[in-house]
Amino acid sequence: MKGQFFPYKDDNVAKSRPYVTYAIIAMAVAAFVWSLTDFEHIINTYGFIPADFVLLTLFTSMFLHGGIGHIFGNMWFLFLFGDNVEDKFGKIGYVMFYLASGLAAALVHYLSDTASIIPTIGASGAISGVLGAYAVFFPHAKVHTIGPFYQRFTLPAYAMLGLWFAMQFLGLFGSGGGIAFWAHIGGFVFGAGIAAAYRAMKGK
Repeated sequence: MKGQFFPYKDDNVAKSRPYVTYAIIAMAVAAFVWSLTDFEHIINTYGFIPADFVLLTLFTSMFLHGGIGHIFGNMWFLFLFGDNVEDKFGKIGYVMFYLASGLAAALVHYLSDTASIIPTIGASGAISGVLGAYAVFFPHAKVHTIGPFYQRFTLPAYAMLGLWFAMQFLGLFGSGGGIAFWAHIGGFVFGAGIAAAYRAMKGK
């Protein structure tokens, strides 16, 4: 979830305790600690490998991460934006939404390179779905961000998350650095679409 800016706070106060978001973070941290016991074997077994399509790994890969920076960045974005999205969908709905976003992201990644033998891991795809939903539900929420040269500024969510989304497309034309940009794009579009449909259904 890294980029050239780092959101550190939003002004969108959650209406209830985001217990599901906390639980997902706890599970991801536990899975990361467990993976350190035999990292290569666990990543190759439970990471999602497009060329060796195993349905279970579409889900297990969401809870694995490649390092401290990887898991911290992902969990911070989830912590910052997940609480409000959890409010909107409710506890059970949010669980279903989160897993569906991760699944959609993994399938888009799969379609982008079905022959890849590189294990894909991380919650980025699912969290991208959360970001897409946040942008739809709370487009004008203020997000406080640290940018290049440690400058602090505040942007509405639609601008900050729109910039993040644009950076994923730009990433497709760069070296990549092992980042599954198509998964981010797929997750974000899926999350935004589901949120827009949900809002239309609820009439708000």
